[in-house]
Amino acid sequence: MYLQHFGLKEYPFSITPDTSFYYATRSLQEALNTLLIAIQSGEGFVKITGEVGTGKTLLCRRLLKALAPNCKIAFIPNPYLDPHALLMTLATEFGVAFKPDFTHHDMIDALNRKLLTFAEEGRHVVVCLDEVQAMPLETLEALRLLSNLETEKHKLLQVVIFGQPELEQRLSHPSIRQLRQRIGFEYQLKGLQWAELGFYLNHRMHVAGYQGGMVFTPASMRLLYRYANGIPRLLNILAHKSLLSAFGRGQQGVSAEDVRAAIMDTQASVKAQHRWLEHGLKWWLTFHTAIAGLGR
Repeated sequence: MYLQHFGLKEYPFSITPDTSFYYATRSLQEALNTLLIAIQSGEGFVKITGEVGTGKTLLCRRLLKALAPNCKIAFIPNPYLDPHALLMTLATEFGVAFKPDFTHHDMIDALNRKLLTFAEEGRHVVVCLDEVQAMPLETLEALRLLSNLETEKHKLLQVVIFGQPELEQRLSHPSIRQLRQRIGFEYQLKGLQWAELGFYLNHRMHVAGYQGGMVFTPASMRLLYRYANGIPRLLNILAHKSLLSAFGRGQQGVSAEDVRAAIMDTQASVKAQHRWLEHGLKWWLTFHTAIAGLGR
């Protein structure tokens, strides 16, 4: 579509979590630092939460690239696993031989032996699980029991869980309160700050092959930020459609008009704007009610 028009090699605002486009916003960098420190210190559980579209999966993939070569990593993106399926998935990830008729106890025993072998080799084992807010409670409890595997001085594996804010409610369930107590480090991801937006847009354009100056005008960026509320996924969707609009008009820059066209074509951002307007109206009514009260 617009690749040749803007001199691009690939689309700069895809919503696929591609680490080559990773931009270290303040929130993402703080979260990554938290993860690396927690893993280095040997904490059993680490938790990262964030709203939909704030970059949890991208952060997870960036973490996997940042870990030392001697780390043995298992990444499990599918949360809909029962306890036995979780053990089978981990066994497969770690190269554990098992038979179809293995019981739950057999699987844990086989995993324990493999983890001990990794420990003897000086290898650090990290399990990363995405979308954990959707994981069954009994599977979360099985994960906690698995984290009990340890030597006299070290845990045999560390667990990093990523999830939406609903994960907090999930972890407050009485049946898994022991897991909650084992979370040594945690961080809540936030969206981009306004000061980061221009750098973010420019970074993605140049990674995609663009060689010119800033494509987005200040007015277009203000609209982008207001409607997307700093959420990277929404920013990417709107930026992509804004580039399409500019291409359709034969322009080399993205204007506020292009962003408005993108917004009207994106239901999620329109709903976000309605919430923003409602919030502004409530603030206005509260403020003027207070002023009227002072005048009495």
